[in-house]
Order: sequence, then structure tokens, then C-alpha cells
Amino acid sequence: MHLKNFRKRLTSMPVPPGFAAGIIATLVLLSAACSNDSSSRISAPPILPDASARSSSGAALSLGAASSFAVLSAAANGGGAVTCTNTPPPTTITGDVGSSGGAASVVNTGCTINGAIVAPVSAQVLADFNSAYDGLAGQPCDQFLTGTLAGVTLTPGVYCFAAAAALTGTLTLNGPADATWLFKIGTSGTGALTGTDFKVVMAGGADPCNVTWWVAEAATMTTSNFVGTILAGAGITVTSGGVGTFNGRALGKAGVTITGGTLTGCTGGSLGGGGTVKAKCNQGVGNGPEGCDPGNSNNRNPSNDERGGTPGNPGRKGGH
Repeated sequence: MHLKNFRKRLTSMPVPPGFAAGIIATLVLLSAACSNDSSSRISAPPILPDASARSSSGAALSLGAASSFAVLSAAANGGGAVTCTNTPPPTTITGDVGSSGGAASVVNTGCTINGAIVAPVSAQVLADFNSAYDGLAGQPCDQFLTGTLAGVTLTPGVYCFAAAAALTGTLTLNGPADATWLFKIGTSGTGALTGTDFKVVMAGGADPCNVTWWVAEAATMTTSNFVGTILAGAGITVTSGGVGTFNGRALGKAGVTITGGTLTGCTGGSLGGGGTVKAKCNQGVGNGPEGCDPGNSNNRNPSNDERGGTPGNPGRKGGH
């Protein structure tokens, strides 16, 4: 029915005048909204998508500019400090060593460092480390743990200790090469990680660089064969006692101290996934591709064989 005819019929009906006037006004607005004339349509604000639709929460966390560091003291206000002391067995670090402090804040007493020493590190390195640390803090837990983890086998997942964790014995992580583990220590707000005679064994093809340890406070490893990247809210101390190894990264918000043993860093910026442990390169040619990290001797490029080199014709092509 056309609006004009309906208006005549409505005004002839025995209804209160104010009621009829209200209905007519409403119909006028509805008619304008439904008109084919775009100039007469009622303009409504656009519907905004839900914020969660734009969320990147599903994206993998990354260390970004901090990813090349095997050891990093990211203390605020330039307070970083790294101390490496060579004791039997020889102390070796493969990967970059960085501090937020000045050049004097990295003290190397006889250690072999197969990587760059950077002090102070850039603001971007600190920002990316802190962003990763905060991002891991917000990851939900799959299961809460207690005890030393001696004799325990864990499949991939996010495992949490509400407070401190004092670990010893052998922990087995069983999963395929792309499996990831995240351990969170001190989810209640406080808690340190301590490992004494603690050993992590990877089974089923699992990759040490897919293991991440988030710690609310300090981390200390003594005579341990440790696996994974530590991001600690305070300092990190690693003491080999003649038997210790560390495959991963030691990244803390305070000083980092390494005494004895071998620390082999990871490459790649993904946490809990991506990257591989890199062994020291043989920089000669004719040895075949080694899949290794030459450290700062070749600006972290692959070895000469990966560049296609042959004896008498090194593989650094294109001026690299």
C-alpha cells in the first residue's frame, strides 16, 4: 500500500491524534530508508569488525633482532653484564654475546666465543627481547607441574610451575622435529629456575631449539646438560662443573655468568619452533656443505662450501 493512501486511511480511523501522528512519522522514515534514491537513505555508521578478528595472537612469537644471541644480558638502563670464565673443560660459546652495557660490561677470561661480541646492543634488540618475554608470559598453560621432573617424559605442550622449580635427574622430551615445548616458571608472579645435575634428553627427532623456558626470576644451571632457550626475568648463571653442556640460548634481564662447559646457540627468531643448533664451521673449502655457523669470521654467512666454493676458488660470491 502506498504511503499516501495509508496516511488517509489512518487519519480516518478512530485513534488518538498523537498516536496517528507518531505512526505516520515512523512510516516516513522507513520509506526514506527503503527508497531506491540514494540521496534519501538514512546514513548509518559502518559496522566495525570485532577486535579479535584483527588479532595476531595466532602468530608465532619471535626474538627478532635478539635471535642471533646465544648469551644476552638485557638489563634496563645500560646495566647489562656478561662474564665468561674458562675452566676445564674449555668454555666455548657458539653464537653472539651481547650486553646492554658498554664494551667493558662483557668480561671474557679465556673463553672461546664463536660469534660477535656486541656491547652495547641496539635498542631494537632490547625491545624485541622484552616483547618476546612479555608475549610468553601471556601464554596459557596446558598443565601445571611440580617436583624435580626426574624420570619424566613429556610430549609437546605448555607446562607451568606456579612458583620456583628445582630440577634434577633426567627429563625426556619426546616429539617430532617440529614439536614445541614451553616451560613457564613462576606463573604466580615469583619463582626461579634451578637445575642441578639436570639432563634434558630429546627423543623422537625433537629439536633442542624448539624448547623455551620462561622464568619469572633468575635461572641457575649447575653441572647440567640443558636444552632450550631461557628468557629470565633476572640473571642467569651456568656452571659446568666439568660435565655441563647447554644447547640453546641464555637471555636474561640481568647479568649472565658462564663458567666452564659448552654453550651452543640456536639460529632463527621463532620461540618454541624454528631454528637449529649450529656447530662451529670448518672455514676451508673442499669439506662439503657443513650446515654450520662460522660466527663473526664471515659475517654469519654459511661456510665457504655452502657458497659453492672449491679448493682455490672460495665460495664468497658477489662480494659477500
